[in-house]
Amino acid sequence: MLEGQALLDKARSLGNRPEDQIARACGYVGPSGRVLKKSFYRALVSAKGYALPATSTGSGAGKGRQAEFRTRVHGNGNLLIGQAYTRRLGLSPGQEFRIELHKETGSIWLLPLEPGEGRQDEGEAEDVAP
Repeated sequence: MLEGQALLDKARSLGNRPEDQIARACGYVGPSGRVLKKSFYRALVSAKGYALPATSTGSGAGKGRQAEFRTRVHGNGNLLIGQAYTRRLGLSPGQEFRIELHKETGSIWLLPLEPGEGRQDEGEAEDVAP
């Protein structure tokens, strides 16, 4: 992500293009490919020499969405945990788990499979499903 005079120069050279294209060309793109407009505008204001407060609304501002320790079942029946939780647990993409349902407590346990541990038979999962 460009900053300072380099950001101003690049933004000026692309001044006839839409804002999204300018921000993208200056490197303000998140991991999902989404343009980070707020970060781009803050960097532009800072590059112009204006001092900005570190946070705008409370202690959590500027950190993105915060983990709420809440979720809900989506219309398609999926239950999303989210990256905030997987990152906190140190989980990595591709890691596999066995799912255990505990009806008496209404809880779901994710138990990590050891590398090389076989996949669970489909029939076994049906026995514990509600």
